[in-house]
Amino acid sequence: MTVSRITAPFLSDPDLARVLGALEGAGHQALVVGGAVRNALLGVPVSDIDIATSALPRDTMRIVARAGLRAVPTGIDHGTVTVLCKGRGFEVTTFRRDVQTDGRHAVVAFSDDLAEDARRRDFTMNALYATRTGEVLDPVGGLPDLAARRLRFVGDPAQRIAEDYLRILRFYRFLACYGREADARALAACRELRAGLSGISRERIGHEMRKLLSAADPAPAVALMAEAGVLPLILPGADPGDLPDLVQVEREYGTGALPTFPRRLALLGPADPVPALRLSRDEGRALDQIAQALALPPALAAHRFGRTVAAQSVLIRAARGQAPAFGWCHDIARGAAAVFPLAAADLMPALQGEALGDALRAARQAWTDSDFTLDRDTLLCIARGNESQPDA
Repeated sequence: MTVSRITAPFLSDPDLARVLGALEGAGHQALVVGGAVRNALLGVPVSDIDIATSALPRDTMRIVARAGLRAVPTGIDHGTVTVLCKGRGFEVTTFRRDVQTDGRHAVVAFSDDLAEDARRRDFTMNALYATRTGEVLDPVGGLPDLAARRLRFVGDPAQRIAEDYLRILRFYRFLACYGREADARALAACRELRAGLSGISRERIGHEMRKLLSAADPAPAVALMAEAGVLPLILPGADPGDLPDLVQVEREYGTGALPTFPRRLALLGPADPVPALRLSRDEGRALDQIAQALALPPALAAHRFGRTVAAQSVLIRAARGQAPAFGWCHDIARGAAAVFPLAAADLMPALQGEALGDALRAARQAWTDSDFTLDRDTLLCIARGNESQPDA
């Protein structure tokens, strides 16, 4: 077993130490596991801290309660107890092994063997454990893989995928977020077993795709998905050809304030992404607005849909080879701030009903065609059917 050591802020977290200490004090192993250890070794932020233990779930609940902590049996059949300390939750899961799987769910048996627990995990870089003092335990060779940014399944890739077919998408997502090198056996297994994704819920697929497309540079991973036939299976009609150019455009123009997922998904242009990924109503509306904005000048797009949508459309067009005109940021700001000078009350009571609506539409069209420059008096003349300029 390879041993290393980490230094990370969570190692000095008194709440975490209290949970680990309670379990260790009762004679059990208690270790930080998975993403927290991986991210600490990579020097990237740690969000969630999960704990693996040799204690059985009921023993975990009893031990932490005796230590003055609250335990909630959030997934006790699968060995998981959420331990609350000062309002914070730590998921504590008993070492386990899979007894039976169906591609989505697993029946597990509890274990007191750390190596057995590691062998059931998905990727070697996720099968890393750390003690309270930062000693890293590596039962399956994850440290060399992590150092090389090599994404590799634990054990047989086909077996890991058959246990949960969503691991195919997790493979590409982890490759985008943490990897540089994809294991050849893993790529072959993803290709061969991709049909299993048809049994995975669209919500779970959408959750993975949001994370994948939000990676700093998802283009290489998405290209591999396309080559393997995975991308057309989950997003029919998606074309990743311009995605590398979009990532480059994002770096050149700086897009930190803009949401990443809708822009990149809009660039892929899948046939019907809302049901395919079970997108929310707001996400679907954003995609529809970006699609409409792509056909408009930046100022008009900003006026109709707001600054964010207009900027997204400019970046997508740039990725497709349409360089934005000088001053496009100013155009977007100007369009977003433009206010149509007329209201229905300005034309009433002379105009009513359908005639009123037609007059306002004609005036608004003239106003937008003028790049928002026509004044109120000119627009009143147009709305009333007199397109001549008013007297000076």
